[in-house]
Amino acid sequence: MAQAGRACVPERSARMLGGVCALSVLVALASCTPAIIPPGEMLPITVEGDVITELGGNPTLSPGLTFVGGVELSSSEPLFGAFSSIRFRDAQSFLGVFDTGYWIEGRLQRNAEGRISGLEAVRLAPLLDASGGESASKFLVDAESLALDGDRAFVGFEQRHRVVTYAPLADLGKALPSAPLAFPFDLDILHSNGGFESLVIAPKGSPIEGALVAITEKSFDENGNIYAAILGGPRAGQFRVRPRDDFEITDAAYLPDGDLLLLERRFSIATGVGMRLRRIEAASILPDAVVDGEILFEANYRSQIDNMEGLDVLPEPDGSVRLIVVSDDNHSILQRTLMLEFRLAPQD
Repeated sequence: MAQAGRACVPERSARMLGGVCALSVLVALASCTPAIIPPGEMLPITVEGDVITELGGNPTLSPGLTFVGGVELSSSEPLFGAFSSIRFRDAQSFLGVFDTGYWIEGRLQRNAEGRISGLEAVRLAPLLDASGGESASKFLVDAESLALDGDRAFVGFEQRHRVVTYAPLADLGKALPSAPLAFPFDLDILHSNGGFESLVIAPKGSPIEGALVAITEKSFDENGNIYAAILGGPRAGQFRVRPRDDFEITDAAYLPDGDLLLLERRFSIATGVGMRLRRIEAASILPDAVVDGEILFEANYRSQIDNMEGLDVLPEPDGSVRLIVVSDDNHSILQRTLMLEFRLAPQD
């Protein structure tokens, strides 16, 4: 977790960027001093936005999916960044987590054409431990996933793998965690940096309605499939997701028809970043299943993408869906915090 007097670059940046690049980032940012947020309080911050009108490159989009627009976000507050997951409370207001151990809440700003132009009313708060204090260890607060359920939130952590419930969300700065949830497999088998990147609650009409679905990023079983679990309900158990083309799962969100949309990311020094959206049929997500699905979108570094880690959906009155995707900049001067928006037309 970034704290006053420490460099504002998480360990994860060094792992992703490699030796030379990571060293330059550490030197450039070692003197920055984040604000200190007392436990129980929230920090208002100003976030600037540079509008993105063209996705660029040559992305693959399935019929019915279009790019609407986006914004590159920045702030003078060094705590801002490292977005891991985002969930919308309504059409404007959102809640998210940073993998440096912070909550973020705010509202979308839209221009006259209805496209995202920035953020307002943004506030940050530390993810507290059970005693109401802020952890000094990044290892304990590497928050990667988020699901909302009324006035409580499920948060998934990696490195020290666990999913806990935070409440009350009405007083976010004072929200405290529960004991970790039980899983149908031993969490010690999960990859240290490939834990629960996706948490989502199955909607009404789903075969697993009301259950919490947890999907890991890159933790593989003996057959090379990705560990996932259904928590709660009459069909609780474990299932697997079939990986494809070295992409890693970074978030998920349910569509109004009950299908599950996966956000996937690929990164290497040789090929740069990649982003993909994959659609999993609702009926296929059952205990002991191995699921796969069609690719709706794929783009590489030539497009306006980055390390895309957060996804949520906003249903529209006409039956279409807005897809909001955010990136984790790893607090690196070589990466950006992006918020991109797509529109998925209703199926015939």
